[in-house]
Amino acid sequence: MKRMGIKSEEIDAEEVIIRCSDRDIVITEPAVSKIKMGGQETFQVIGKASEVLKEKFSKDDIKLVMEQTDCTEEDAMKALDETGDIAEAIMLLKKQ
Repeated sequence: MKRMGIKSEEIDAEEVIIRCSDRDIVITEPAVSKIKMGGQETFQVIGKASEVLKEKFSKDDIKLVMEQTDCTEEDAMKALDETGDIAEAIMLLKKQ
């Protein structure tokens, strides 16, 4: 690869976050390689990926749903996104 002008470097990353308009993609335990070729840099990322929706509700709203339903933050956010209403999100989660 060196003869072809390709350089590769391992990066000791703890987490990689890809920010999108509606969500973040979080990659934990990543193996990250930086490859330089033809004057450009390319990054290769391998790891455990999860998606986090951008907040449309405040932390207090999410906390209230979590407290009322004894659910995880992810479940509370998902229910809030589905229903668009705190009371409806609580009722949805209590039915499950």
